Amino acid sequence: MEKLLDIKNLKTSFFTHVGEVKAVRGVSFHLDKGEALGIVGESGSGKSITMMSVMRLLADNGKIIDGEIMFDGRDLAKVSEQDMQKIRGNEIGMIFQDPMTSLNPVLTIGDQLTEHLLKHKNISKQDAMKKAVEMLKLVGIPSPEKRISQYPHEFSGGMRQRVMIAMALITEPKLLIADEPTTALDVTIQAQILELMKDLKDKINTSIILITHDLGVVADVCNRINVMYGGLVVETGKTSEIFYNPRHPYTWGLLRSIPNPKAKERLKPIDGQPPDLLKPPAGCPFAPRCEYAMKVCMTHMPPLFEVGDNHRAACWLNHKDAPKVEAPVGRRHV
Repeated sequence: MEKLLDIKNLKTSFFTHVGEVKAVRGVSFHLDKGEALGIVGESGSGKSITMMSVMRLLADNGKIIDGEIMFDGRDLAKVSEQDMQKIRGNEIGMIFQDPMTSLNPVLTIGDQLTEHLLKHKNISKQDAMKKAVEMLKLVGIPSPEKRISQYPHEFSGGMRQRVMIAMALITEPKLLIADEPTTALDVTIQAQILELMKDLKDKINTSIILITHDLGVVADVCNRINVMYGGLVVETGKTSEIFYNPRHPYTWGLLRSIPNPKAKERLKPIDGQPPDLLKPPAGCPFAPRCEYAMKVCMTHMPPLFEVGDNHRAACWLNHKDAPKVEAPVGRRHV
C-alpha cells in the first residue's frame, strides 16, 4: 500500500507560565491511501494535539519541537503558512466535535458549503451551489435544495454534524480527520454518522483518521487502531488484534470500560489520573495506574515490542523475561 501520511518522532509542546507542557512526546505512525485509522485515548492523551499538529492549527503557545509530518510527499512541519492554507480544507478536511460552534450562525448552509469550493477550486458560484446540494444529498439530508438556504439553528444536532461532514468532503480531500465526531449525539444518530463515514470512505476513497476516547466507536469504521496515552502511542495494530489480542494494560482498561449488553458484570473504570505532562515520568506513563507495574516500569520507558503481525505494544510485560500475565479482556468484548 502507498503511504499518504507518515509521521516520524513528532514532538509538540505548549509553553505556559508554569513551564513546558510536553503534549506529544515522540509519536510515529503512518496512514495508507484509502485506509481508516482510529486514534483512541482519554482526554489529555495527545490524540487531538497530534492531529492539530498535522493541520498546523496549534494555539499561539503551541510549537512543533521535532519530527516529520510527511503528507503526500511534503513535510507539513516545514511548509509555509501560505502553502498550509492551500492544503487545509482542500487536501485535508477536518470535522470538529461540536458542529454548533464550528458553523457560522449568520451564514446559510449553502454559503458555508460553497466557501471552501470557491476558495480552492476554479468553479462558478452556480456550479458550487449545485455541488453543495449533491453533497447534502450524499450525507443523507432530505430536501437538500430547500435546506441549502436555511441557517444552522434550523438543523438538529445530527443534521448539523452531517453538514460538517459534507463541508469537510466537498473538495474531495485525500484525508479526512474526524475529531470525536459523534460525542454530542445520541446513540442512534452516532451509529448513523459512523455508517455514513464508512460509506463515504468507500464512495470517494478518502483516507480517514477517527479520533475518539471510545474504542467501541472505531470497531466498525477503522482498519487499524493507535492507542495513545501520556503523549505517546502505547499500542498499535489491526482493529481485530487490538480487540481480540490486546497487549497493553491501558488497552485492557479501555476495553473493560466498553458497555457489554451480554455481560452482567459492572464496568471497571481505570483508577488514578493521567500523567502530568509538565513533568513527564521517566518510565511508562501508565505505570502509576497499572496493577501489573514492575520496578522497571517506573524508571525506564518500554520500547514498542513486536507482539504480532504489524502489532506493537509499549509494555515491559511483552519482554521475553517478564512474568506471564493473562489479559483480563479479549474476545468477549467484541
